Amino acid sequence: MNSGESEGLYIWENPGWPRLRYDLAVLAAPLAAVHAAQGYLLGRMADLGLSQRDATTLRVLTEDVVKTSEIEGERLNPEKVRSSIARRLGLDIGALAPADRHVDGVVDMVLDATGAHAQPLTRERLFGWHAALFPTGYSGLAPIRTGAWRDDATGPMQVVSGPIGRRTVHFEAPPAPRLEAEMARFLEWFELATEGDRLVHAGLAHLWFVTLHPFDDGNGRIARAVGDMALARADRSGQRFYSLSAQIQRERKDYYEMLERTQKGSLDVTPWLAWFLGCLLRAVEGAEASLSAVLLKTHAWQRWAELPLNERQIKLLNRLLDGFEGKLTSSKWAAIAKCSPDTALRDIADLVARGVLKKSASGGRSTSYELVTQG
Repeated sequence: MNSGESEGLYIWENPGWPRLRYDLAVLAAPLAAVHAAQGYLLGRMADLGLSQRDATTLRVLTEDVVKTSEIEGERLNPEKVRSSIARRLGLDIGALAPADRHVDGVVDMVLDATGAHAQPLTRERLFGWHAALFPTGYSGLAPIRTGAWRDDATGPMQVVSGPIGRRTVHFEAPPAPRLEAEMARFLEWFELATEGDRLVHAGLAHLWFVTLHPFDDGNGRIARAVGDMALARADRSGQRFYSLSAQIQRERKDYYEMLERTQKGSLDVTPWLAWFLGCLLRAVEGAEASLSAVLLKTHAWQRWAELPLNERQIKLLNRLLDGFEGKLTSSKWAAIAKCSPDTALRDIADLVARGVLKKSASGGRSTSYELVTQG
C-alpha cells in the first residue's frame, strides 16, 4: 500500500483515486489462459452453421439477461426473455411468449451494450439503459430517479444487508455532488484508454462503475452491461458465446466478498482483477463444455441423416445426446416412448443393426445400451 493510502477508507477516498493500479506480472498467467480459451472457443464456433450460431447466441443472451437479474435477487421468466431477444434479433423460434415491458427493458440494455459495442458509452446512453430497467419509475414499491444520477435525497448510497435495525453496511459510495465529475472522468477513460489488455480494461470498468454506484438502483446490472460491452470490444464481436453474468451468479458469494474487500482496500486492485479473470475463464470453459454437447449432437445427426428412423427412435436418441442419466434399457425405452416392451426391443435392435447403439460393456441384471460415438 502506498504511504498516501490509509486503512479504514473506502477505495474512492484514497488520495490518487481513481488511478487504479495492478501488477501485470501476477495477471500474466490468467490473461494468457483466458485468451487461449477464448481463441479455442471462437475457433470451434466456426464449426457451427449460421442457424446454430444464432441459436447459441440466443441461448447465451437469454442466460445473461436472466442471471444478471438473478444476482440482484430478481427472477425473470426465461421464456419471456428468450422471446424478447428473438423478436429483436429477428430469429424464428416458433411461438413467442407475450411481451413484458420490464423484461424488454433488461433485454434492450444487454443487446445495446453488446450489439452496439462500438458506439461510444455516454451519460445519455447510460440514462437510457437505466430508464429501460425501471420503465415505471419504481423499484418494487419505492419511487426512484430514473434516467438521472442519484441525488442522495434520502441519505448516502450504501450497500447493506440484514434486517432493519441490525443492518451491516458493506460499502458507501461517493456522495451525489461528486457524481457528475466522477462519471465524466470514468466515461472519458472508458472511451480513450488504449493501453494494456482489453480484458483488464473490462475488469477495471466493472469495478470502477459499481464503486461509483451512480444510480438509485440497477447499478450492478448496468456495471455488468458495461463490462460486457468492454468484452465485446475485446472480442471485436457483438455475438456472445459465453455469459460472464451467469458465471458471476454461480459464484455470487465470492463476487460480493471480493467486491467488498476491494472497495475497502487500496488502489492496488490486482486481487480483484485476478478473480475477475478467473471467473471469466470459468465462463468461457463452461461455454466450451456446452458447445461440445451441441457439436456432438450436430455431428451425430449428420451421420444419421439418411437413416429411416421413427419418432420414438428420434425422441430417445435426442434424450441420449442431451445427457441421459442412468442406463438405457428396453424397459426405460418403453416407458419414455410410451410403447410396448416388444416395440421397444425392435426399436433398439434396429438401431444396433444400423450401428447407432451398442450393448454396454458394464454388466447388470438387464441389458443396457449406449450410443456408438464414432462411425
